[in-house]
Amino acid sequence: MKKAYQSLDAPVGGAKGSIIVLAAPSGCGKSTIINALTAAGDLNLGFAVSATTRPPREGEAHGVNYYFLTEEAFRDAIVEGEFVEYEEVYPGRFYGTLRSEVDRITGQGLNIILDLDVNGALDVKSIYGDRALTIFVQPPSLEELRRRLEFRGTESPETIDVRIDRAAYEISRAPEFDRIIVNDRLDEAIRQTRNLIEAFTGA
Repeated sequence: MKKAYQSLDAPVGGAKGSIIVLAAPSGCGKSTIINALTAAGDLNLGFAVSATTRPPREGEAHGVNYYFLTEEAFRDAIVEGEFVEYEEVYPGRFYGTLRSEVDRITGQGLNIILDLDVNGALDVKSIYGDRALTIFVQPPSLEELRRRLEFRGTESPETIDVRIDRAAYEISRAPEFDRIIVNDRLDEAIRQTRNLIEAFTGA
């Protein structure tokens, strides 16, 4: 397994922004880490707007919350290679990241940060290579992850079992990522993620 934290050999960047991808099993604090880093406002981060086939909810706007596409339009965009990653979460319900969204944000000189599942993160890495930094956030152990999920009190034991099985699979893919961070203490995980991004982008 790769080290949980280490510096990169050299910063990558230039006129265009860099691509940062975080993936993690559910309950590992990935979204909390991303929110903390974007809220700080000093890493020049832009957050991608995803595309989806689900209908907008009240108060949601196209191009702000999501790019709302019909299933036909989404499938056409897949065929045309317009997505850097996508997932069909169940029949007819798609989510994905448009290549044009990545180009739009990085073209402004911002570093884009993507919150993806394991497969999506590795798809992005395969497309962008050294322009993308993939970070896997994992729990100290599956037992600790189960404890955190149970503490939430929002899911049944059966659902938690499914999440733990999924987490075991995702953790098995962690060595395919550029860097691994173990979220034992949230403040330390945020600090390590920040350091990785700073080293990668030359911030």
